[in-house]
Amino acid sequence: MTTAAASGTPAAPVTPDFADRTDFENADRGFVAGPSSTTITTDDGLMVWDFGSTAFLDGDCPDTVNPSLWRQSQLCARAGLYRVTDGIYQIRGFDLSNMTLVEGNTGVIVIDPLISAETSAAGLALYREQRGDRPVTGVLFTHSHIDHFGGIHGVVGRGDDVPILAPQGFMEHSVSENVYAGTAMLRRGAYYSGMNLGRGPTGLVGTGLGFTTSTGTTGILPATIEITGTGQVETVDGVVFHFQLTPDTEAPAEMNFHLPEHRALCMAENATHNLHNILTLRGAEVRDARIWSRHLNEALQLFGSESDVLFASHHWPTWGTEQLTTFLSEQCDLYAYLHDQTLRLANQGRTGTEIAELIELPPGLARAWHARGYYGSVSHNVKAIYQRYLGWYDGHPSSLWEHPPIESARRYVDCMGGVDAVVARAGQYGSEGDLRFAAQLLKHAVFADPDHTAAKDLLAQTFERLAHGAENATWRNCYLMGALELRQGVTKTPLSARGMTATLSVEQIFDALAIRINGPEAWDHRATLDWHFTDLGEWYRTSLRNGALVPTRMDPVEAAVGFEGAPAFENTPADVTFTLTRPQLLDLLAAKGLDTIEHTGDIGALRTLVSVLDTTDPDFPIVTP
Repeated sequence: MTTAAASGTPAAPVTPDFADRTDFENADRGFVAGPSSTTITTDDGLMVWDFGSTAFLDGDCPDTVNPSLWRQSQLCARAGLYRVTDGIYQIRGFDLSNMTLVEGNTGVIVIDPLISAETSAAGLALYREQRGDRPVTGVLFTHSHIDHFGGIHGVVGRGDDVPILAPQGFMEHSVSENVYAGTAMLRRGAYYSGMNLGRGPTGLVGTGLGFTTSTGTTGILPATIEITGTGQVETVDGVVFHFQLTPDTEAPAEMNFHLPEHRALCMAENATHNLHNILTLRGAEVRDARIWSRHLNEALQLFGSESDVLFASHHWPTWGTEQLTTFLSEQCDLYAYLHDQTLRLANQGRTGTEIAELIELPPGLARAWHARGYYGSVSHNVKAIYQRYLGWYDGHPSSLWEHPPIESARRYVDCMGGVDAVVARAGQYGSEGDLRFAAQLLKHAVFADPDHTAAKDLLAQTFERLAHGAENATWRNCYLMGALELRQGVTKTPLSARGMTATLSVEQIFDALAIRINGPEAWDHRATLDWHFTDLGEWYRTSLRNGALVPTRMDPVEAAVGFEGAPAFENTPADVTFTLTRPQLLDLLAAKGLDTIEHTGDIGALRTLVSVLDTTDPDFPIVTP
């Protein structure tokens, strides 16, 4: 099989001990019961989760999977209800993430209800089978990623009156990550999670963080209790929570919490059993490795000596004060080391790509299984840290105005004597074991001539060989999904964030709408629309001008009042004024009932706006032009 170096994953000087079975003992500890069915489906029978798809991991590691990744996938494949300590249980292996259940005086508090309503409902049902039919008396979202809130409607009905706790900025960042750039992120996410791959030794073996993502019904609800600072204490159904706010770590809005009565510490997704992402391959805001390390150290100082068990929203717990202290301190050092060494080398004039080739973890961290790059990697995390401080520009003037991929590819291929010559040369590099450069060459060949069958076939083979050597699960999935696109064409993205739309604020709806304006088509159009939301008591104006949609909120109490009681927007009358509710706005923008909403003025202004909206393509190509 290919080596780690050939796969593009930098080789560490030392590796952990495969004979150490501590993680397997911890992953099995506290097992209560397995799933009560082999699959989870939607009401109309569509598959959301298949427990049997991980059965192949019971065997020995094949030569198509990195042995370290195989070990991690075996650990992540365990599924069922697990006891963490008295009164705290976890559902694991029902989705990419864990759902934690904390028993209160009268019911159960749900922490992070998975991605899909179907998987969270199945997990709650399993818990109730074993622990009694306890009502949900509270919900807690640890952070603003969809695998920690998307399944909310599987545990809480839309009319249920239960407290929902979330960190400050939760709704803002949930929307910015899942709606504003949601189509692109979901498409890229389909690659790094391997959604369309067959399950097995030559396909999907996991994501490092869990097995894969469910594909059911997603949703979101806003918090009723916002956690605004470290030290905040809240009691839910008799359970005392001590919070640590950790913004700009694994998510822009995230928090850890301690349960003093249980001597249990939840680290959300800030400390799990792998090196995490500073910049996830699906795309996101670049995270702050320095702040991440500082918050881990703060958690250790605040709660370490007061805890007997540490659990998180992925993977398995760590028991014992000494053991969890070591785990947290090593996680802290991991992000500090990557941050500081990246900047040390950047200040010596190295670029992000160069630094990624130079940095290896110190032996003390490289020996720790929980510091391995199954989900994040040293290579792409170093590039992300460089990007956070210095941006995309590497300082070389030739990088300022490069041709885009297709035009660059045509010129490179022309310089090298044509596509056939490039394919032949790439084959030689591949035979010599330099799969990285073979893939670089073949990328140009495919973009220069996307109908060249030999180029696509050889690139697919090269991607597969890179995948088989990769320790990082998301790298493996990206390689294999690339090979799948080259061989079968574009595959559909099975996950959607449509379930979030119903809870967007008016301002967020207008922001999402503005992103869809086709600027050139809108250049010559002008439209001014006023919106009076009777259910919110709010007034907005949206102005289409110069190819941009600019929303303005006006407080009718504080603003100067214009004719007929409307606030004065720039002392300019609108083309049309709508009187409606927020849910009606969603119908209106979906072109439902344009003439049924109460309005004054020219409805044609809305039709003008709708006419310049682009539709998004959730299935765009990635490795082909």
